Amino acid sequence: MPLNHDTIMKALADIALPDGSTLAQNDVVKALTVSQGAVSFVLEAPDATAARSWESARARAEAALKALSEVTSVSIVMTAHSGAPAAPAAKPDAAPSLKIGRHPTPQQGKQGVPGVKSIIAIASGKGGVGKSTVSSNLAVALAKLGRKVGLLDADIYGPSQPRMMGVSKKPASPDGTSIEPLHAHGVTMMSIGLMVEEGEAIVWRGPMLMGAMQQMLGQVQWGELDVLLIDLPPGTGDVQLTLSQKTELTGALVVSTPQDVALLDARRGISMFEKLGVPVLGLIENMSTYICPECGHEAHIFGHGGVAKEAEKIGVPFLAALPLSLQTRLAGDSGTPVVAQDEALAEPYMRLADRLIKGGIA
Repeated sequence: MPLNHDTIMKALADIALPDGSTLAQNDVVKALTVSQGAVSFVLEAPDATAARSWESARARAEAALKALSEVTSVSIVMTAHSGAPAAPAAKPDAAPSLKIGRHPTPQQGKQGVPGVKSIIAIASGKGGVGKSTVSSNLAVALAKLGRKVGLLDADIYGPSQPRMMGVSKKPASPDGTSIEPLHAHGVTMMSIGLMVEEGEAIVWRGPMLMGAMQQMLGQVQWGELDVLLIDLPPGTGDVQLTLSQKTELTGALVVSTPQDVALLDARRGISMFEKLGVPVLGLIENMSTYICPECGHEAHIFGHGGVAKEAEKIGVPFLAALPLSLQTRLAGDSGTPVVAQDEALAEPYMRLADRLIKGGIA
């Protein structure tokens, strides 16, 4: 029997959910793709509680599909309709007994982070270009290639890495001064989003942002790292200025879509780093191409090749063209970056990570 949509749904018809229905019912199987024996789809639960109770059904579905002789690999992403992570709930620890967000302390010149060999800022001129998605997947890709990797979410007003990396536990501060980072998918990570309640607004002026950055770099016990990636907020504001003036950065990666408006803002970001003496290590084109999972047609929704042309124009490396993928978005929402799930979708991020390593950057 040929391996197709109907074959997969027939195999899922015997997998029962806690309410008595099956995975083939109630329209819970989304984004199903079958390509050369590789099967991938998303299970969309109504909420996070239901998603946790569906975990055994997900495991049975994976086993049932792998038992089919035509199937070579299976990738099933669990997500909740409400957008809440489907990972098992962890009882939060008490918040650290230190205050995050203070006026900066005096500092002589630029400083590094003890134990960290390379510090790379990942920036974008505007929001919505997938910079945080690139940051999380690149961090996991570097870790898979054997690097000791840290990821700092420096987007103070809109921290997204806790959701994308599937981390919700509060960091510990045993002495009220140092902060113990968390770990996920082989990456050491820290975010201001882990220090406040989810959805709580952070209303700080510039000096508070500068002080918070000092704390996140200086008081977090990062340990021995080959590379620390810093996911910056979009634009050219206080966080970027503070980081560039106070931290010994190896350099910056600039992420943009091929769209003219995004490139216009990316140029401003590049100009900012040049004025602050931070090397631009290369440009990354995100959402470069879209492959329809149903028919295989390739489309360039935001244009194509604009970032490569800009890199050539300003004389910096063009590092990668990353695809637009529904599964990549769903993987980030579920707390497991796509690099940790799907070998095919991980490939462009793995190539980018390998290029950074071979270039001596990471």
